[in-house]
Amino acid sequence: MSERWISDRMHHIDASGIRKVFDLAASLESPINLSIGQPHFDTPEPVREACKQAVDSSRNAYSQTQGIKPLVDTLQSRVDAEYGHADRKAFVTSGTSGGLMLALCTLVDPGDEVIVFDPWFVMYKHLTTMAGGKVVNIPTYPDFRIDVDRVRDAITDRTKVILFNSPANPTGTVAGEEEVRALAELAAEKDIALISDEIYRIFCYDGPFVSPAQFNDQTIVVDGFSKSHSMTGWRVGWCHGPEHVVQQMLKLQQFTFVCSPQPAQWGGLAALDVDMSSYVDEYRQKRDFMRENLKEKFEIHGADGAFYMFLKAPWGTGSEFVRKAIENNLLIIPGNVFSESDTHFRLSYAADDETLRRGVEVLNRLADEGP
Repeated sequence: MSERWISDRMHHIDASGIRKVFDLAASLESPINLSIGQPHFDTPEPVREACKQAVDSSRNAYSQTQGIKPLVDTLQSRVDAEYGHADRKAFVTSGTSGGLMLALCTLVDPGDEVIVFDPWFVMYKHLTTMAGGKVVNIPTYPDFRIDVDRVRDAITDRTKVILFNSPANPTGTVAGEEEVRALAELAAEKDIALISDEIYRIFCYDGPFVSPAQFNDQTIVVDGFSKSHSMTGWRVGWCHGPEHVVQQMLKLQQFTFVCSPQPAQWGGLAALDVDMSSYVDEYRQKRDFMRENLKEKFEIHGADGAFYMFLKAPWGTGSEFVRKAIENNLLIIPGNVFSESDTHFRLSYAADDETLRRGVEVLNRLADEGP
């Protein structure tokens, strides 16, 4: 093998810092794991049963690229009822990550700029790089709120996309109606594509979820079952947006992912009828526990939704604090995995209550002990 075989773009994509922590977890004995970005509950039984029935019924071949008709039709009817946009079309993607890749590769040419909000989900930067684009970071510290005037100032003649996420990973911030409306209207005014990553939309604890698609009918929305129904390994997401964009995304999906796995799509159809409110209530209680027990020693912003807290390290850099936590058998993620800054760390409270209690004890003790 020769190094010259490797494409230039791959040298600009780092291995995920989250994966590095996962690998480290395998070497620790009974770690207190607050690093995992997925629900701690199992996939609901009706979803699993629907997938089994699909397999036993020989629904194991490719589906249409856009997804199985019952699922697409149900998603489309829900999208129509929520937004009423005549031109908005829905289709099934191979996970939300697949939907994001399709959207960015459909919209971004080499040299185009993609505005993201720092801290951001790790994939945004690297998918933009793969599409040939350039990430433009808009810092949101300390409260993780979007200042639309800063977005306006960052727009150039190469700005092609604004990538928005609420509830957000890693901060757990839920954007309010005023900032969502302002961002949506700015994108429409400047004729910039707005992608809204809504994978955590059911996990809003202190107020309603607001989508920019309510205020900008050209918004491209990416969503899925991974987090809401604990189906991270199933690779079933969906997207809805203007038909002319969706048609191009479908063309790209046909020659990349082909389709989402058909048996899993039947599981997704069943998931739409499963009431997940009890799980949302459980995570609200977990969020409340963590916030109440960490607020004296940690600066807390966000944490309105999803199942993350993005906390400022009480001493040192985020990486230094995380290193000390790992030495104490606690797995958390350094903030520079998600940010240009190294001041914070991410924890996930998608864990059982005993793990959370142990995690809180270690975090507070480390805050007191110092470096």
